[in-house]
Amino acid sequence: MHTDEIPLSATAERKVVTQAAGEAPEKDWVIVARGLKREYDMGGEIVRALRGVDVAIRRNEYVAIMGPSGSGKSTLMNLIGCLDTPNAGEYWLSGDLVSSMADDELARVRNREIGFVFQTFNLLPRATALHNVELPLVYAGVSADERKQRARAALERVQLGDRVTHRPNELSGGQRQRVAIARALVNEPSILLADEPTGNLDSTTSEEIMRVFEELASQGQTVIMVTHEPDIARHARRVIMLRDGLIESDERREKFSEKLQTGGHAAIGLK
Repeated sequence: MHTDEIPLSATAERKVVTQAAGEAPEKDWVIVARGLKREYDMGGEIVRALRGVDVAIRRNEYVAIMGPSGSGKSTLMNLIGCLDTPNAGEYWLSGDLVSSMADDELARVRNREIGFVFQTFNLLPRATALHNVELPLVYAGVSADERKQRARAALERVQLGDRVTHRPNELSGGQRQRVAIARALVNEPSILLADEPTGNLDSTTSEEIMRVFEELASQGQTVIMVTHEPDIARHARRVIMLRDGLIESDERREKFSEKLQTGGHAAIGLK
């Protein structure tokens, strides 16, 4: 591909990931990873989960990260979510070089900048939807009145304003996942990070949750989703494919959808 054929966005991403080490990216880049490597010692055997990943994600993007088992997608998610640190390389989150932070500082950034959504809803069974959503604000020391106001607003964002007093066993699977999404949103994070968010849901309910993510993305929320399901990934606007600890492809939704139509799982390297 000639330089004049490279999309402007790809040129900008290449420029920011090839900046000099230690050089902060411009503020519209919420995530910049340069040469990320992560190795694990598994009983004397070195497993190279990430082998030098370069990726840049702008604020307000909706991105899916995919890859077969062992590709490194879970490791990359853990690094993006500040749950782990790399052996080498840089990771910038909202202008902060988090890859060099100590654990306590990393925890503060994680709680402030990232909202997590998992395939298991992790809701307190005896607590109402409102109280479940309030929990991050309790830990943050927010006053009771403000907690309730912000938790109600978060539930409204996921169309559950009429379910604030319901407990998890009074909600459907999709509603429980929406409560979990509201809880992830209540701190107004820079990133909503979803790990297989439809893994425990049927196909109809999965589409319901995907519509919630699409609506949040249309409102300007940065959404990063890790999934092994092509039908789920097609909802994102950008799809990053990992294989053997490296980025195999990084494409916008239109090209990714064409691959799904022409070759299904085989075309995108999934097992």
